Amino acid sequence: MKNIALHSIHEKLGAKMVPFAGYNMPVQYEGVTAEHLTVREAVGVFDVSHMGEFLVSGEKALALIQKVTSNDASKLEIGDAQYSCFPNKENGIVDDLIIYKLKENEYLLVVNASNIEKDWNWISSFNEEFKADLKDLSEDYSLLAIQGPKTMEAMQPLSSLDLEAIPFYKFKIGDFAGVENIIISATGYTGSGGFEIYCKNSEVEQIWKKVFEAGAAYGIKPIGLAARDTLRLEMGFCLYGNDIDDTTSPIEAGLGWITKFTKDFVNAEALAKQKEHKPERKLVAFELDERGIPRQGYDIVDGNGNVIGNVTSGTMSPCLQKGIGMGYVPRIMSKAGTQIHIQVRKKAIPATIVKLPFYKG
Repeated sequence: MKNIALHSIHEKLGAKMVPFAGYNMPVQYEGVTAEHLTVREAVGVFDVSHMGEFLVSGEKALALIQKVTSNDASKLEIGDAQYSCFPNKENGIVDDLIIYKLKENEYLLVVNASNIEKDWNWISSFNEEFKADLKDLSEDYSLLAIQGPKTMEAMQPLSSLDLEAIPFYKFKIGDFAGVENIIISATGYTGSGGFEIYCKNSEVEQIWKKVFEAGAAYGIKPIGLAARDTLRLEMGFCLYGNDIDDTTSPIEAGLGWITKFTKDFVNAEALAKQKEHKPERKLVAFELDERGIPRQGYDIVDGNGNVIGNVTSGTMSPCLQKGIGMGYVPRIMSKAGTQIHIQVRKKAIPATIVKLPFYKG
């Protein structure tokens, strides 16, 4: 197991450390519900330095990215971020990612920690044609996600940049917490606003300390991966390995909005046909109508007890105080308002398909 740069700090803070994607990661500190509510109401900091970062540059950088990703990266201006995915050749997804346009002909791809090697090999296999310059920066960089409604106010004293002037899914490069050339990105995985801070491993301890000093008056707390999961699920954000994987298509997963058929990309023709003829199954969101907690892998059944799908993500929502989840069901049963049942042990608990997000803020 690898350790992230702030490993010893997390241990001193009493974090419960668990193996995740080859790294020892802080899963929780004081408890999932308390940490979850801190992010919804104030400001919390996630250390997500296990994520992967690839630098793609050169004259053919955009052409390579256009080939391997589903979204249209040609629309990006310098300072833009874009959510996208790598389609595979079998109607599935290699990974989802965020693309940052740093300069002309220079992009940063941020990928999931568990897929770093897989993604690198996938991109490299196509780069034989394009010969862009590829660098894996994953081992050299740390990533802090500072999230919550008080983030802007708490963090503004740490930068000469106007943080409020960075719109959602845009970024700026500048000074932060006494360090130059930091990527400050108005992205995140919580639905409660905030920033993601990309820095070198040698810089992250100073930034962490100054972030907590600046946030002290705002109730800032460290937040673990467990609360990150409940926060993203309340927003209905897909998690790779749960809601999307090598066997789920972006069309089935409701990611048609990041699948642009105005360009040629891996498996575009098959995905366009699937979109035209409509997929046989769809990823839906549901709320339990009675008490219970849906978990990944639980069966979704109809009124007669027939299995029609399974839960891909599920939890007890700290904000809604009810069981929520997502899962794939036949398209004919995917409309909001449709009644389904979740098999929780021996009991089939009634549930209703709803529109996302669960948490409206």
